[in-house]
Amino acid sequence: MDVSEFLAQVGTQATYHPLPVTIAYHDACHLAHAQGVRAQPRALLRAIPGVELREIVEGDLCCGSAGVYNVINPEPAAQLGDRKAGHVAAAGAELLVTANPGCLLQIASGLERRGVAMRSAHTVQVLDASIRGAGVDDIGT
Repeated sequence: MDVSEFLAQVGTQATYHPLPVTIAYHDACHLAHAQGVRAQPRALLRAIPGVELREIVEGDLCCGSAGVYNVINPEPAAQLGDRKAGHVAAAGAELLVTANPGCLLQIASGLERRGVAMRSAHTVQVLDASIRGAGVDDIGT
């Protein structure tokens, strides 16, 4: 069970503080395709006051990280990462959010190759920042 499934199931006990940020959410393959988890992370993020969630074109397309795929097949993995990074950049968001650290690294690399500066974070980091009352600049990298 993914943490987003668990949190969606048990409900939120903490108070969310406003977090004025536009988020591009990337469906990690292990969640979306293997576990069928798509709605829960989005619902958790949308529950935070001030969050605007933007969908990514070809959202179901792999970013190229895929476990060790990007290590053993770096060229096609980079092509996938660049394609995904282009869609993330086109979403016009301030923050990239996903539930997989490999995806965060892969897409961040693609964004960097495009010259796009965008912070990235795990879903839980965004929830934590809201609960703590932290600012957007305190989220992710």
